[in-house]
Order: sequence, then C-alpha cells, then structure tokens
Amino acid sequence: MNHKSSVSVVIPCFNCRDTIKRAVDSVMDQTCMPLEIILVNDGSHDSTIDMLYELKHRYGDVIKVIHLDKNYGPSRARNFAWESASGDYLAFLDSDDSWHPRKIEIQHSWMICHPEVALTGHRCEQIFGKIAGNTLSGKFRAYPVSPIKLLLSNILLTRSVMLKQDLPFRFNKNKRHSEDYLLWLETVLSGFRVWYIDLPMAYSYKAPYGDKGLSSNLWNMEKGELDTYRKLYQKGLISFLAYSQLVHFSMLKHVIRFIKLHLFMK
Repeated sequence: MNHKSSVSVVIPCFNCRDTIKRAVDSVMDQTCMPLEIILVNDGSHDSTIDMLYELKHRYGDVIKVIHLDKNYGPSRARNFAWESASGDYLAFLDSDDSWHPRKIEIQHSWMICHPEVALTGHRCEQIFGKIAGNTLSGKFRAYPVSPIKLLLSNILLTRSVMLKQDLPFRFNKNKRHSEDYLLWLETVLSGFRVWYIDLPMAYSYKAPYGDKGLSSNLWNMEKGELDTYRKLYQKGLISFLAYSQLVHFSMLKHVIRFIKLHLFMK
C-alpha cells in the first residue's frame, strides 16, 4: 500500500538516543505513511539531538525537528508540535515505544470513514523478548468510550491515540503525570465522540508504572490522576459527588497496585 495519509506523528524526545531510532523506524515502516514526523527535542542533555538529525538525514523532509532550549516536559513538547502540525490528524508516540506496521492504515482509514469521531485509541501490548508486529486479524471490533468508562480507567494509552488536529484542547502545560488522561477526559466530557479499536497496534518495552515499576513513580502517577480529577471538577466537567467518589476509587486502585508491585518485587 504505502500511500501517504493526512496524519502528523508527534514524538517528544528527552535523552532518548538509544530508543528513538526504533520508534521512528516503526513509523517509517507503516503501510500507510504519515504526512510528517515531528520530533521535539525537549532539552535533552545527551546526544539525542544528533540522533534526531541523523534520522532526518536518513529519511528526508518527512522528519521535522523542533529543538527546545530546556526540558519543558511532554505536555509542552507535544503542544509545540501540535501548533506546527500540517496534518488533519495527530498521532502520538513516545520515544521508547513503537507501532505495528498497519497502525496508521487501520486507524486513519477508520477515522476517515467516521468523521463524527474526534479521537480514537486502541489496544497496546508490552514486549518482553517477543517480536513486535504480529499479523493482525482482518476483522476487529470498535466501540464508543463513554465518559463513565474513561473516568474509571484510562484505557487510552498515549501511544495508541489519534485525534483531529482541530480539537479545541491541548495538553496541560503544567502537568507531567496524567496530562494525557486529562486531555482525553476533557474531550469526552465536552461531548466529543471517542472510540476504541480493539486491535493491538502499539508496543511498550517497559514496566507499566514508570521506569522498572518503582514505587515513587507509582505515587507520582497517582498524584497526577488525583490532580486530573480535581481539574475536571474545577472546570465544571464533573460534580463534587463524582469527584469525591473518583478520588476514593483512585486511591483504592493505587493501594492494590502498590501491593501487587511489592509482591512482584519480592
């Protein structure tokens, strides 16, 4: 296939020299090519910027490099790329993740056929010694994501999300944890349609709760989620009763994750 889509791929890059090539290669191996790949060097202090320009030299003008003078965090990095994107759709990928070769083909074509949908996500897999990019079934289920379902669990991992470029929201520039979750919830709670495609089209190579699953990262993620619910309440997108119930439910999930993590580490 290998035709070009109207998708701008956004990858924030911070000290990722050792992983960014895998991420970019997985985008360039797509059966349906992106319009552009925007690499945002978020104030890296290793040789990441050199690797970004090596990739640009290898792949040409499809690669766009934005260099930030200090580390602003993934929210601002993605927002900088969003403002410069030329595509009708944006797809997000982290520098240490990768995609299935048919990800853009399947997700973009589905969204083109369903223009009423503003944002989609899909299933992801963790890769531990396995080979990414297994054959996908020709048939798959897609279903709408309700506000209550998303409030109870962030099923939309950033590496899976494709959204319309003209969506009137952005990542909160002051958040470094759960910033993606806040954006997805603002979208669905404001009445925009969000759907989930039940196909594994993105891959992670690390533990689900931050680097090596350490407790400190788990707590930072929990604080980020609690802050997300607080901001939704402050914006009037959820009631105080819903906010209170979500805080208690979130804390319960955190305790369960903490116990599982420490049982696993023993």
